[in-house]
Amino acid sequence: MTAPAPVDPMPEERRSWAPMVGLFLAQVLMSFNVAALPISLGGMVEDFEVPPTTASTTIVVYGLAVAALVMTGAKLGQRVGWVLIFRIVVAVFAISSLMMIFSRSITWAIGGQILAGASAAIIVPALVALIAENYRGAQQATAVGSLGSARAFSGISAFLIGGTLGTLVGWRPVFFVTLGLAAIVLVLSFKLRGDRGNPNIRIDLVASVLIGAAIVLLTLGFNNLNGWGILLAEPGAPFSVLGLSPAPVFVVLGVVFGQLFFSWTRRRMRLGKVPLVDLGVLKEPTERAAIYAMFIIVAMEASVNFTVPTYIQVVQGRTPLDTSLAMMPFNLTVFITATLIVRFYHRYSPRTIALFSFALTTAALVWLAFVVTNNWETLPTILGLIVFGIGQGALVTLVFNVLVTAAPKELAGDVGSIRGTTQNLASAVGTAVMGALLVTTLSLGFTQAVTDHDELPPEIMEEVQLDEVNFISNDELRAKFAETSATYAQIDAAVQINEEQRLRTLKLGFLVLAGLSAIAALPASRLPRYRPEEIPDPSVSAGPGGPAEPSETRS
Repeated sequence: MTAPAPVDPMPEERRSWAPMVGLFLAQVLMSFNVAALPISLGGMVEDFEVPPTTASTTIVVYGLAVAALVMTGAKLGQRVGWVLIFRIVVAVFAISSLMMIFSRSITWAIGGQILAGASAAIIVPALVALIAENYRGAQQATAVGSLGSARAFSGISAFLIGGTLGTLVGWRPVFFVTLGLAAIVLVLSFKLRGDRGNPNIRIDLVASVLIGAAIVLLTLGFNNLNGWGILLAEPGAPFSVLGLSPAPVFVVLGVVFGQLFFSWTRRRMRLGKVPLVDLGVLKEPTERAAIYAMFIIVAMEASVNFTVPTYIQVVQGRTPLDTSLAMMPFNLTVFITATLIVRFYHRYSPRTIALFSFALTTAALVWLAFVVTNNWETLPTILGLIVFGIGQGALVTLVFNVLVTAAPKELAGDVGSIRGTTQNLASAVGTAVMGALLVTTLSLGFTQAVTDHDELPPEIMEEVQLDEVNFISNDELRAKFAETSATYAQIDAAVQINEEQRLRTLKLGFLVLAGLSAIAALPASRLPRYRPEEIPDPSVSAGPGGPAEPSETRS
């Protein structure tokens, strides 16, 4: 079948990149804030004299606010107007930075991050809507790619700048950076063009509550699988449900609320009412495949970003700055690839690029499983992270671009909200599931190896709480055994076993991720086969069910 001719006869308009600089920095603003919070925990613990678990609440409330409000934020943007609402929430983000800088208690810091999360819930869909409003064609593809590269750039800069400031000056100056970014974005926002909004749009409050409850329950459930227990309630669980951990209960309830949300939304659409999010953007198999692929991509990235820093900081006892340097090859590769991959769009289809990229990530993860050692600075390990970063950077940009180009411009905010929801949920799931897998595997492997070791009798093992064995350093393990009647030789044997099982667990984790990456070929094979010059304007001839697209792209 011959490829369809382009539907849009209008020549592509070239616009200044100045507005995109503001949108790029807005993505940097959000990502920098997220990356700066873990660096600031130690300072907040010392300044406010609170335990680390209380200080880490700042991270939790930010993520929950974004995840719970992003769909509602998209609809609010359509009602008020994207440019106006964007300026308002950027100003609110600046206020949240001031609250962090001048906070006198942990309550002020938590409040600041609630404001930041609520602002980000609107910025996320606003970025997509404003790109769709301000750029077309190749410029739009480049602009979408820059959002993926901005996340990687923010991770690098936050660790370098935040780590340096946190070490030499203190944690508060880190948020002068977010304050300055917010001010620059606000100034550049006056170069954006956008509609004035539609005050007749009504926000579906029932759907807002349903999706908000679903996302909060799923996020809390997955994030606390380790602390509260995967199945049975652990001592750290806030409560139990007939002996069960609340974490899996929250996950199940989150799925139920999610299904109720979809049922309610489909009903409103059948009745001709405006839904909280138009499910027409997911009507076709290609769009659903893009969402599945995006979920897997972000989950893999979150897993690697959890595994490597945890191993370097906790096991090796190194600083956040050391971690940033170790992760630099990966983050730089993601940044560069996410920016440059758009140059290949005119030669290869999304399906081809996705399948090749997932092949790269799969090969890289298998390679890492075989070559990784206790030293991350080896050339084979760095090479594996670079290859994984190439595939990761290409995929993040690609699937997002597929979603944006498949929907009419007026539904760009809905695409942005779905993107935000998917990324937040995938990040929580990837981090939590990988953490649970590693800890469980390490605990079981260590317990079995100790039981089979001749120098470690059962009576010594009874003195050690093996269920608490985690990714800990050799010094911490020695301290744990020093509290028992174990001899020096027995402690040395236990440390050696821990080193062996720790590395074995890490290798197994990479193999599991490689399997997940290989499975991703299924949704990737459903991505469209068109090239950019074959994509019609989706707003032309779009029926009530969603955007029109040539039959060639639906194969």
